[in-house]
Amino acid sequence: MALTDGELAAHLAAVTGRLLLDVRAAGVLTGKALGKAGDATANQFLVHALRGQRPDDGLLSEESKDTPERLSKSRVWIVDPVDGTREYGEERADWAVHVGLAVDGVPVLGAVALPGAGAVLRSDRPIEVPEAPERLRMLVSRTRPAGEATAVAERIGAELVPMGSAGAKAMAVLRGEADIYLHSGGQFEWDSCAPVAVALAHGLHASRIDGSPLVYNQADTYMPDLLICRKEHAEMVLAEVARLG
Repeated sequence: MALTDGELAAHLAAVTGRLLLDVRAAGVLTGKALGKAGDATANQFLVHALRGQRPDDGLLSEESKDTPERLSKSRVWIVDPVDGTREYGEERADWAVHVGLAVDGVPVLGAVALPGAGAVLRSDRPIEVPEAPERLRMLVSRTRPAGEATAVAERIGAELVPMGSAGAKAMAVLRGEADIYLHSGGQFEWDSCAPVAVALAHGLHASRIDGSPLVYNQADTYMPDLLICRKEHAEMVLAEVARLG
């Protein structure tokens, strides 16, 4: 039986995660070499699988050479085979696999695998997002915390939660491990397409940090900033960002 787009995204994210765990468990590579091997293995699988299953769609992957062909496509799969290569190579758990689908620039569908947690979060099967605690928790990069995020956290009295990959941080909001993911250090489309699709399907807010929408399948794949949070916190966070100038 043919898979729906949602089923395909979730299946590929899950299988890719298992492949990556197997590569790491082989015990013959460490550090940067492990990260490079993981990137290559995961990308080969995802690219071949998507081209085989959805030959008429466009494809953008962090680990493949970009081509202008995708710009003429309405449907474009945007994937990050290993989001958080450093964390994967360091054998941490805060890395992810992203499989997202943008239609006419809109992130309509996605799946994010968290192999270290044995979880796949998907847009077609939303889960209940836990209630926020009294003191909010702001996710920041564990190596390069964004200045805007730390400043906003101080203004609203939020606790800082350092974490690895963008996908892991975005999914931490869904899983009730944090409440706000504010990033201003620059990303690319593959860093956020699938997480944003999943977040939106769960009723969360997702936008640029000036409140404008996130648009995908652009000629320039760079995306300067991102906000994912509960809808009830969005106005407050966007206002604080605006005050920072």
